[in-house]
Amino acid sequence: MTDTHAVFTPGGFGDAAAGPLYLRLKALIQGAIHDGRLRANDALPSEREIASMLDISRVTVRKALTDLVEAGVLTQRRGSGTFVTSGATRVEQRLSRLTSFTEDMLARGLTPSVRWLLKAVAPPTPEEAMVLGLSTGERVVRLRRLRLADDQPMALEQAVVAARLLPNPEAIGSSLYVALEAAGIRPVRALQRLSAESLSAEDAQVLGVEPGAPALYIERISYLKDGRPVEFTKSHYRGDTYDFVVELTTEQMNSGGQS
Repeated sequence: MTDTHAVFTPGGFGDAAAGPLYLRLKALIQGAIHDGRLRANDALPSEREIASMLDISRVTVRKALTDLVEAGVLTQRRGSGTFVTSGATRVEQRLSRLTSFTEDMLARGLTPSVRWLLKAVAPPTPEEAMVLGLSTGERVVRLRRLRLADDQPMALEQAVVAARLLPNPEAIGSSLYVALEAAGIRPVRALQRLSAESLSAEDAQVLGVEPGAPALYIERISYLKDGRPVEFTKSHYRGDTYDFVVELTTEQMNSGGQS
């Protein structure tokens, strides 16, 4: 019997007073992760094996595992099985303020870092030229980087700014917004468009997840105080590590009315 199989013994499963079977199985798995009997990237036994060891139905096992996958505790890899997640922190980010990734992570007590994949001055694509309002012949600084928090991959980001604003990409440190602020051109507002996507094999490998894993795709155009666009960014955030939250109010609430 392997170490992970040893977790699934009837003695640790609790009694009927502990609630429905699938909740007891969830508690068993979460308890084993908490006390170190199940570690990051450990493979769980198959549904059939867990059902047999605990004398419960595979439907019950599947319900418990599905709930834990949706909660980000476990991950399922097609053709390989179910694994304890790598331990990536799940981050909740509000969309009501324009902040940098670095600021967001520091505010949550996490250590942000960046792995640069590309820093270059290049001709803009037609889309980039239109979004940034570039004149014919202008070039852009193209930045592609992996964003990490506590050394865990969180997002893959490609940003472009006009080269006349930041002519030396090598001078940009871990935060683009710090570099923009130092140049006196920090954005004050942005428009963001969010959608769900499946990661390509290449992007999934960089982010440390399986090809086709869910991601939040975000396009952001940031503007200066005078309305000029300064940054155009396309990002893929891991779907198992990020929640984006928007606070909504009614017109009545804003004006002091009653609901």
